[in-house]
Amino acid sequence: MLLTHEQVLNFLPHRRPFLFIDTVESITLINEESFKETLPQEKDLLGCSVVAHFHVKEDLEILRGHFPGRPILPGVVQVEMMAQAACFSIHRTFPKDSKPHLEVALLAVNESKFRKPVVPGMDLVIYAACTKVRGKMIGYDCHIKHNDQLISEAALLASLIKKGDEPS
Repeated sequence: MLLTHEQVLNFLPHRRPFLFIDTVESITLINEESFKETLPQEKDLLGCSVVAHFHVKEDLEILRGHFPGRPILPGVVQVEMMAQAACFSIHRTFPKDSKPHLEVALLAVNESKFRKPVVPGMDLVIYAACTKVRGKMIGYDCHIKHNDQLISEAALLASLIKKGDEPS
């Protein structure tokens, strides 16, 4: 595991009940070897991939109302989950001992498909691949799987603004 739940909390500005990433398994850059001595910049994120995890707990607050007696995780939450995972593409652009501050905005959701319902007890694997970088605007192809079965997918456009890399 690359990032524990505590490290996820230190990176993302989201909190319960709207935090949908438990851990991050990997953040892979295309030219991994070239960043041993220097930090990658936003332009270096093209092709970066992120793999994150989320366990859908029975007591997840949003499931109480969607739907009573037959809880299903809403598609909009699945999109948010993909967006949160995508944020970790920028993680490696911060110094290792820093406490990053991000301003994150989801700008567009395209080609979203919800193939299977997400219910309590499912262990989800969230994938995000950076497909476009234009300044602070970053595009991603994302999908979610459970037991290697495709659950949902979407193409996202987000604005990720680094607010500093102050020592923690």
